[in-house]
Amino acid sequence: MKATIKYFLFAGVLGLFACNSNTEKPAESTAAVAGTEAPLAGQSGVKDDISNPNIVQVAIGSKDHTTLVAAVKAAELVDALSNAGPFTVFAPTNAAFAKLPAGTVEGLLVPEKKADLQNILGYHTYVGTLKIEYMQDGQEFDMVFGGKVKITKKDGKTFVNNSEILASIPTSNGIIHVIGDVLLPK
Repeated sequence: MKATIKYFLFAGVLGLFACNSNTEKPAESTAAVAGTEAPLAGQSGVKDDISNPNIVQVAIGSKDHTTLVAAVKAAELVDALSNAGPFTVFAPTNAAFAKLPAGTVEGLLVPEKKADLQNILGYHTYVGTLKIEYMQDGQEFDMVFGGKVKITKKDGKTFVNNSEILASIPTSNGIIHVIGDVLLPK
C-alpha cells in the first residue's frame, strides 16, 4: 500500500507538469510590468547556493552522467527530480548507455519518444530513499514506471537487476546509486 501511495504521489507530480497545457497568456508578473522579463521556471529554476545539491544538480556536475542528464532533460523530468522527494535514482553512467545497440539513445532523445524515455527513466527511479546498508538480498522494489527491480547481494557487493551499484551519493532530495548498466523494464 505504501508503494502504491508513493507511486501515485510521484505520478501526480509528473502529471502536474505534464498536464500544464494552458494556452492562455500568463498574467503579467511584476518584473514584466517593471520592464524586465523574468523567465518562468519550475523547481529546477530555484537558485540556492546554500543547500546541498539535489539529484539533478549532482548529475549535472558529473562528467560520467552527461547522457543521463540529456535524457532527463529530453524527458522533461528535470523539475520533477528537483522536487523535495525523497527519491532514489539508479543512475547509469555514460559507459552504460554506450552498451546499448547503436542508435538507441539518439532514437529515445527525439520528442516523439518522450513517453518511452519517461518510462525508462521511471524504471530507474524509486519514490523514497533506498540506502545500500538497508537493502537485503532478494528484495524487490516498485519503481515509478515499469515494475519492480530486484536487489541481490554477493561477495559484499550490492546489485540491482544484476547491475552492480558502483557508488552511492546522498543528495538533498534522496540518493543516487551509480550503476554500470541501463535498466530495462521487463
